[in-house]
Amino acid sequence: MSRDEFDRRPDPDALLALSEKEGQGKLRVFLGAAPGVGKTYAMLLRARAAKADGLDIVVGLVETHGRAETQALLEGLDVLPRRRSEYKGRAIDEFDIDAALARKPQLIVVDELAHTNAPSSRHPKRWQDVEELLQAGIDVWTAMNVQHLESLADVVTRITSVAVRETVPDRLLQDANDVILVDITPDELLQRLKEGKVYVPETARRATQNFFTPRNLTALRELALRRTAERVDDQMVDFLRQGAIEGPWATSERLLVCVGHDRTSLAVVRAGARLATGLNAPWIALYVQVAGQEERSAETVRNIDAALRLAERLGAQVERLSGDDLAAEVLKYARRENITQIVLGRSRAGRLTRLLGRSFTEEIVRRSKDIAVHVVVDDIGTTAPRPRRWRLATISEAGVSVLGAIGAVSLTVAFGYLLDYWLHPPNLSVVFLLPVVLCAAQFGLISAIAAAILSFLACDFFFIEPRYVFTISEPQEFLALVVSLVVAVITGTLASKMRDQAQKMRRRAQGAQALFEYSRKLSAAKDLDEVLWAATMQIQKALNAPCVVMMMPNDGALRLGAAWPPLDQLDAGEAAAARWALEKGEAAGWRTGTLPSVRFQFRPLATARGVLAVCGVEPRHPSEPFSAEEESALTSLIEQSCVAIDRSMLVGESIRAAALEENEKLRTTLLASLSHDLRTPLTSITGAVTSLRQLGEKLPEADRDDLLLSIEEEAGRLNRFIANLLDMSRIESGALSPRRDLVDAADVIRRVVERCKKSFPTQKIGISVASDLPPIRGDANLLEQVLFNLVDNAHKYGGETGAIIHARRENEDVVVTVTDEGPGVKPADLERIFEKFYRSGRVDGRKAGTGLGLSICRGLVSAMGGTIVAQSPAIRRKGTRIVMRFPAALQPERQEIVA
Repeated sequence: MSRDEFDRRPDPDALLALSEKEGQGKLRVFLGAAPGVGKTYAMLLRARAAKADGLDIVVGLVETHGRAETQALLEGLDVLPRRRSEYKGRAIDEFDIDAALARKPQLIVVDELAHTNAPSSRHPKRWQDVEELLQAGIDVWTAMNVQHLESLADVVTRITSVAVRETVPDRLLQDANDVILVDITPDELLQRLKEGKVYVPETARRATQNFFTPRNLTALRELALRRTAERVDDQMVDFLRQGAIEGPWATSERLLVCVGHDRTSLAVVRAGARLATGLNAPWIALYVQVAGQEERSAETVRNIDAALRLAERLGAQVERLSGDDLAAEVLKYARRENITQIVLGRSRAGRLTRLLGRSFTEEIVRRSKDIAVHVVVDDIGTTAPRPRRWRLATISEAGVSVLGAIGAVSLTVAFGYLLDYWLHPPNLSVVFLLPVVLCAAQFGLISAIAAAILSFLACDFFFIEPRYVFTISEPQEFLALVVSLVVAVITGTLASKMRDQAQKMRRRAQGAQALFEYSRKLSAAKDLDEVLWAATMQIQKALNAPCVVMMMPNDGALRLGAAWPPLDQLDAGEAAAARWALEKGEAAGWRTGTLPSVRFQFRPLATARGVLAVCGVEPRHPSEPFSAEEESALTSLIEQSCVAIDRSMLVGESIRAAALEENEKLRTTLLASLSHDLRTPLTSITGAVTSLRQLGEKLPEADRDDLLLSIEEEAGRLNRFIANLLDMSRIESGALSPRRDLVDAADVIRRVVERCKKSFPTQKIGISVASDLPPIRGDANLLEQVLFNLVDNAHKYGGETGAIIHARRENEDVVVTVTDEGPGVKPADLERIFEKFYRSGRVDGRKAGTGLGLSICRGLVSAMGGTIVAQSPAIRRKGTRIVMRFPAALQPERQEIVA
């Protein structure tokens, strides 16, 4: 197979997409701009014609909306019965997909593609029913309006001010085998509304005032026409790729903008964008690199990147290709993508190019027989190129190459003398291919050509009669020598290309490995400073630059984020250049248009949110610009650094936002607790005091006692609430330092019971304390506070059934439990109940308490070296048990207490 035949083969992706549709049903969509244009009517007309042709067709579901002419078209067609379902007490008739799959006709008609099914249906949307039918190999005809396309729903909402709630994925229309546009003018549709052919008169009158206005209908009609045209255009491109047919087919305009090496590309991109906007056509920006030839100029790399970035900002699709023949690659891509117009700049051909052949622009114009070509002429591009300055390093490299060729040929001459002395070969010219290949592999093309010429001369001078003169006596010897020279040149050229390509591949692999290692370092960086140092070290290593500086804005000034080798500060000029790069978003400093005399070149690190930092690089050779490799490496590293800096800043912002959100949540919860738990006792106290002051001696003694008791209870409740807040503040600030005394848990439990009887006189409290209970190390007052909070919590959530306090010894631990017989806690909340301000509601739904009690208990228990957990259910599949575990004191200490 020749290369041209290989290039004209069908697109594998297109064939794969076509094969995936094999065995599936075919979908035909009747698309309309608005309700009432006649989609269902047109679909049923075609269905009747298909049935007359003998096709097995079934009507799965059709909505006639009371239209007599549409209802008449159903006569004579097989209609599946609908499935009855209940929704909010109403009977709803839905499409029965199971009946359709059991019947399995050749074709089924399913109306209202965007319809939402009843909750009891298999799929939530009708388009999902249609997909299942297609998977089963059944052809489907369906209808929908353009406003139901998912990508156009927001556009239609802005146009009509009516929210679109039912949508269909665009891929369904994209994958449809046929799309039939059912279209009438807005005037005809409005006339149908007036005649009652769409809605009943009252509904039609409201519709003409809201949705069905001439402006809305015209806009919807344009959307439907454009969407159908786009679908047909995509379908045509698929046919081209499947059949390996070269375009273009002039159905719709598609532009290709060719990006070159010089600054003219910016003007070409802008011209292409203007042309695409005027034609309302999609466009592609394409750059083709010659295979095996990397750009050697840093300015060329910057020009290409700038042009492609500009094209992307202007809305183009950006593509990069590689090939041997630029014109052939561009035209092949254009025909594959059905391009109708090509935009490119005028080539600046030198004398040698004009002598040897046509320029790139001329080749495109000559070969593009059926594609229009626009040539952009720009003043920048027509300026004469500056004379090239050959570097001293280039001259020295050429000298080394020539010396290497001389040495290799000299060794070959000596080797030829040995062969001639021992073997007497008839022709030694083949031996002189060795220095050509060796020089090509070691030094490059210049050395290979020099070795070929020197080999030609040396073979003639030393081994062809008459010897030691540049004369050839026999014609066949001259022919053999010339052929050897041509073969040597070709062999040397190929070997040199292979050497160059191997070196370039090695450099690319090293660059890719360096970027990979750098990305790993950046992914492991935890904060912004680590990212800055990683970027600084990597850029310094890649460019071998004496210094790399990262600058960050800080309160209106520039902060020296990282520098290697270390640097304390910048001078005034360098700081001004860095400030310019930060504010203007463009390079400043060395070899730029802004402050070019400073030693650093500052480049902005820009992301979507703007310029976040500035990177300054001091070049190794101030008199020479960056090479193409250095420019490419620096650009890649800066882009990677931008992403990493943006990510680290986003992480920091998300952490701060989460902290602010948590603080706001805690503040809101605390304010809610304060407003409820402070107001309630204060209201009770105020009411009791007011009653005592106003009524005084008129109140019976029993009522006065009740009011005084109420004041005492509410004051105690207020005191406990404030104590909880103070305890939590002490715990969080780390100011809590519990004592480490020997504590008799049984004695503490008895004091808690006595205290609870006064605070909760109606609550039943049971205790069970083991007789061999050892003492623990801790703070008796804190343990009493913990037990009181747990009993108070049981009183709030366990109801009037009371609480049971149990204490026992388990191995070397003392276990104290508080159990209630309330409704219990959900398994998912057993750990959450110890969080601050987390409150479980009562049976009546009212939140009780502040949500600090259990959190304080955990803090106090942890401070005393114990643990606390919750278990639920506890007793007879209900209730909650809070389990505290403390290490028991040593045996000698227990004996001292008994004594």
